[in-house]
Amino acid sequence: MYKVMIRDNMSPIAREILEATGKIEVVVDNNKASNEPEVLAKIIGEYDGLAVRSGTKVKGAAFQNPGRLKVIGRAGIGVDNIDVPAATERGIVVMNAPGGNTVTTAEHAVSMMLALARHIPQATASIKGGAWDKKRFMGTEISGKVLGIVGLGHIGRVVASRAQGLEMKVVASDPYVTKEAATSMGVELVTLEDLLTRSDFITLHVPKLEETRNLIRKESIDKMKKGVRIINCARGEVVNIDDLFEALSSGKVAGAALDVFPQEPPDFSHPLFSHPNAIFTPHLGASTDEAQDKVAEMIARQMVSYLLDGVITNAVNFPSISMELIGPMRPYLILAERLGSMMGQLSRQATQLSVTYSGAVADFDTRVLTHAVLKGFLGAFTDTPVNYVNAPYRAKVKGIKVDETVTQKTEDYTNLIRISLPGVKGALNEVWGTIFAKKYQRIIRLGEIYVDAIPEGAMLIIENEDRPGVIGSIGNLLADRGVNIGRFHLGRREGRAICMVNLDTPVDDAALEDIRKLSNIISVNYIRLD
Repeated sequence: MYKVMIRDNMSPIAREILEATGKIEVVVDNNKASNEPEVLAKIIGEYDGLAVRSGTKVKGAAFQNPGRLKVIGRAGIGVDNIDVPAATERGIVVMNAPGGNTVTTAEHAVSMMLALARHIPQATASIKGGAWDKKRFMGTEISGKVLGIVGLGHIGRVVASRAQGLEMKVVASDPYVTKEAATSMGVELVTLEDLLTRSDFITLHVPKLEETRNLIRKESIDKMKKGVRIINCARGEVVNIDDLFEALSSGKVAGAALDVFPQEPPDFSHPLFSHPNAIFTPHLGASTDEAQDKVAEMIARQMVSYLLDGVITNAVNFPSISMELIGPMRPYLILAERLGSMMGQLSRQATQLSVTYSGAVADFDTRVLTHAVLKGFLGAFTDTPVNYVNAPYRAKVKGIKVDETVTQKTEDYTNLIRISLPGVKGALNEVWGTIFAKKYQRIIRLGEIYVDAIPEGAMLIIENEDRPGVIGSIGNLLADRGVNIGRFHLGRREGRAICMVNLDTPVDDAALEDIRKLSNIISVNYIRLD
């Protein structure tokens, strides 16, 4: 029975979905005192999953004793309240729910733009104050104006569609969108500088990245039209509020509408909050009943898929695998992990790992397979827990360089995974594996010698001179010690041979030492591929 904690007054839909499985116990804890990392640290270790919105701070001290925690689900898109690197280091999947609040956030941006254009918040406050001051709140029409959208992702595209319905001319800047894609939406794709100089309204829809921090600052504002209006429903760090205040005060910027701030809650003593041409909402972009139901449903279903089926969707620290792909991909995942484990057990001195995927396996997201290789490789010689999520981090900490090559070239096999250890000397520094009939795993080459072995269970890997009597002496020695051979695979090349022996029962160190003493034996390795 798995156990999941739901926090931050999440929609009850999440609890319903989790409990409906009959395999997940749910605890709802909306105590704000345990939003803080120090308090959270005392309780999360007994849970397999943690579902949060933006209130709970899963950072720093929260990871002191993660215990059973396997997955953190953020019902929303932003993960600013979660220390993703710390979670990754501990092998905890961090998921979000992108798309669940797309329409809601886009509608909020358009609402802010309209409110800004017609001074609706200020006029409302004036009326409530007993004044009837029509001349003071002269607005501007939206129709025919140029709207510049910075970031043409999911939300930006919905904003574009709504703005076109208002008969605005829409231009956009986004380095990850092609002109053809933008044109198909009726949007003119331009450079950021062009957008700044042409737009009457500018709305921001970019993630928080180093290159987007302070994107709107004095230098960028100087390039804008006099009288421009700025809307930010993305991330607070995108706008430098000191420079924005100066631009409002000088009249360069006619108005600003902010839903997000560099610090939340913000410092209300900042002069921006008393400026008459600035309007605000307290991060309400995703705050509709419909959006909260959608993101709660998304994150609950994703957590169920991961906990019960091992399917990872919308993870921010691991490549996602859809339910449709996990079945066909599973044999390759197992093979990749076992090949990595074999290399880790054969050579624990590697500082470089080269992985090549060719043929049909290249159609999958090979990043996931490389995670599996690293999980097997590192798990062979470390007592620190390693899983698919934290394997790349563990490799980096150990100074292991990982090179990945993907090619459709098939050579002699329809699919092939090759792992080599470039800096390791010796005959056992490379392994090739393949999948037959979409499910049967085979090792087809070890070092320079071709073989046909099944990578599973306890195995002996023996290098020997290709002389008469070697196989018999190995078999007799194992039989004398009551060790039954399940399978025996032999490969030969230029006077040398490799025996790969699947064993039904394990062997002890004394038996291994006796095999090493046999004539014509070069090396003996005992590995386990469980």
